[in-house]
Amino acid sequence: MNPGREFQLSDQQFGWVCKHVKDRTGITLNDTKRNLVHNRLSSRVRSLGLADFDGYFALLDRADSEELEEFVNAITTNVTSFFRENHHFEFLRDTALPEAMARNAGRRRVRIWSAGCSKGMEPYSIAMVAKEVIPDNAGWDTKILATDLDTKVLQVGRSGVYGIEAAEAIGDDRLRRFVRRGRGANEGQIRMMPELQQMISFKHLNLMETWPLRGPFDVIFCRNVVIYFDRPTQATLWSRFAKLLAHGGYLFMGHSESMLGDATFEPIGRTMYRKIGDG
Repeated sequence: MNPGREFQLSDQQFGWVCKHVKDRTGITLNDTKRNLVHNRLSSRVRSLGLADFDGYFALLDRADSEELEEFVNAITTNVTSFFRENHHFEFLRDTALPEAMARNAGRRRVRIWSAGCSKGMEPYSIAMVAKEVIPDNAGWDTKILATDLDTKVLQVGRSGVYGIEAAEAIGDDRLRRFVRRGRGANEGQIRMMPELQQMISFKHLNLMETWPLRGPFDVIFCRNVVIYFDRPTQATLWSRFAKLLAHGGYLFMGHSESMLGDATFEPIGRTMYRKIGDG
């Protein structure tokens, strides 16, 4: 413990946090995250006017506690940008979407899931690519499901409003077509065009709980999410994703993530996997 800190987090209390985070979200915390946990939860203790962490944990233990959502929001980390790991979006444009259109030519329907969508930059990037590949006047029904555990970042995604610095990753052509720049009181902001917002449904979803999803999805993005899970939890997720992917559909993962020993998927490039089995 650090005696100079406003609130003290004991080993026992940190263990309590680790267990509850794992049980609720699947995220495995270790001692390297101790300062992050302390700083973020201290902010919650302070804002609630509580004396210490014991009072905060007692509040969380109440069955009807509304603070549980804020607890999860505080612990989860959300780092994102438009067209992050751009090779995925190039593959989506050149291969995954054309294949999905060929596979679904009869129904003229394409479905994509952004699992762990954070503030929405990933699903908006997907929507821009889809608009470039699929003609507006061709009668295609293209929808993107964007889910996250953190309710606050979902609100940002629904708004479609970001700081002007986020525009740097989009590119001039896409900025002209898909983005409005704020003026007056909104100067310094960008807003996604309604045609993109209409394609995306932002929903709260805990990957560790029941998924009220039907599928099949042609592509699933789940990037920089499973890195926080242990191997058994990851294996369970691969199986659940496979059940919702169309045969020949694609799963995209984060740059530091990999899939080992799952016969349902074949690796087809950097952090990209194609469903080949009957999962």
